[in-house]
Amino acid sequence: MNDEILIPEWRFIPLETHNAALNMALDEACAHALAQGKVDPTIRFYRWQPSAVSIGYFQSLNQEVDIQECQKQEVDIVRRRTGGGAVYHDYDGEITYSVIAPEKMFEKNIVESYKQIAQNIILGLKKLNVHAEFVPINDLVVSGKKISGNAQTRRNGILQMHGTILCNVDVDKMFSLLKVPDEKMKGKMIAAVKERVTSLNHHGVTNYQTIYEALKHGFLDGKKWNEGEWSDEELEKAEILAEEKYGHPKWIEMR
Repeated sequence: MNDEILIPEWRFIPLETHNAALNMALDEACAHALAQGKVDPTIRFYRWQPSAVSIGYFQSLNQEVDIQECQKQEVDIVRRRTGGGAVYHDYDGEITYSVIAPEKMFEKNIVESYKQIAQNIILGLKKLNVHAEFVPINDLVVSGKKISGNAQTRRNGILQMHGTILCNVDVDKMFSLLKVPDEKMKGKMIAAVKERVTSLNHHGVTNYQTIYEALKHGFLDGKKWNEGEWSDEELEKAEILAEEKYGHPKWIEMR
């Protein structure tokens, strides 16, 4: 796109690990700083420690999450500002990315913009000899099985899209943390998800650093970029957001 030529370069934040509230807060702090023209468009990779369940902006906490089981297993709970369904983020099971950039850099059509960013994941996985394809609205599949889910929001002229790439998947643990509409059907649902979901481990890719480097290549190939860090202003705002919003019951329990 012609507008992209006007953007001097991307800022790349290397793989980092935070708790759920701070991970979500950093995305929002970055979007805020970018909207004010204080930082470059940003790509970041991160992990979740402790492991966490994130729910979509429009979801009901009590309908989606077994809160007591999460507390028992010391799993964080956070509400995203993007839509979509409940997701279990296993510290040992995935890499999460965020792309935060001016909305004008992407297709106006939502599905096309998902596809546009998904091409970065596809390119990264190809480097691992894992061949993925985009399935609308927001999934990536390998041999017909889901390996990545993604979510997006657009506010103040900024597009924020984040998603997970499954390195390993523990469906039984995931279902122990999430509520299902019919407990009698739980076993069948678990079996069905195991049939529909895959991970890089299932395709013989087990080294975390190798996965990260391949995904980094996929997202940065062909872009002008620099390896950057968070500004003091972003970090300060993120700490406030993590405490007063994403880590606060009023936000988490809002629906």
